[in-house]
Amino acid sequence: MEGPDATRVWRPEWPCAVRSTLAQQRRGAGDPTLRLAPPGERGPHWRASRTPAGPVTLAIESRGADGEVRAQAWGPGAAWALDQLPALLGAADDWTGFEPRHPVVVEALRRHPHVRIGRTGRPLEALVPTIIEQKVTGAEAFAGFRALVRKYGDPAPGPGAALGLRVQPSAEVLVGVPSWAWLGLHIDPARSRAVITAARRADALERIAAEEGAAEALDRALRSLPGLGIWTSAEVRQRALGDPDAVPFGDFHVAKDVGWALTGEETDDVGMAALLEPWRPHRGRVLLLLGAAGLRRPRRGHRASLRGHLPQV
Repeated sequence: MEGPDATRVWRPEWPCAVRSTLAQQRRGAGDPTLRLAPPGERGPHWRASRTPAGPVTLAIESRGADGEVRAQAWGPGAAWALDQLPALLGAADDWTGFEPRHPVVVEALRRHPHVRIGRTGRPLEALVPTIIEQKVTGAEAFAGFRALVRKYGDPAPGPGAALGLRVQPSAEVLVGVPSWAWLGLHIDPARSRAVITAARRADALERIAAEEGAAEALDRALRSLPGLGIWTSAEVRQRALGDPDAVPFGDFHVAKDVGWALTGEETDDVGMAALLEPWRPHRGRVLLLLGAAGLRRPRRGHRASLRGHLPQV
């Protein structure tokens, strides 16, 4: 393996669960941009990304009794990615003002006190697969994203290419994908148009995401684009900004799961909004804790065709 372009050793102030925090960014087990070591192993975990400075391959692992995190980076984006490493692993996640309130959430927090929301700072990187996931099954969405990245993405720098990792296509490449090619990727015109529109606004979205307290501004910008709504905005804000208040209203499973976890009965989006309101601006954090605790209603009978998005760690 060729030597890295840059390295970093970082010592988090809490027991950082590297694998589960990185898994928040994964789009299915076959995600070509992310390869996680098996559960229980310290790594390395591999991630390919397109930074403002260019593509990068990251290898991240935790070592030592003090939870030291070591990272190696290859490619033009190496310095940028290593500078952002703590935020990617949850260091920017601010729990100030959060109160568990409900016995179920109290217990989830007791069992998972070190759960953190990571952030990539890259809205288009989060937006493209989220659009592809709109209104289709998980299997179809993941297959479409894999096909897009494998055909139009770039090989990851350094050892990433040998591992089969690829970087998502650039905004310029996405805009140039012809309509017939999207159909060959099993991505219908409504979703491909939304991806292209978003790619054309990529620079503006990146500028907004780089601002302090960008969640509300990014939400407005995303929801102003055709084909993007509250669900898509929440999914993007959670991954790109680590927004602790992001709630994917409109998801097929989330409201039912939250209602079951907190009241013992399924509910809808209206009911979930009422249940989560006391936790504002940490409503999304409640979903993360419930997901970490595995609190999902029992599935009975025919399985629904739409994939749920309760965060998993």
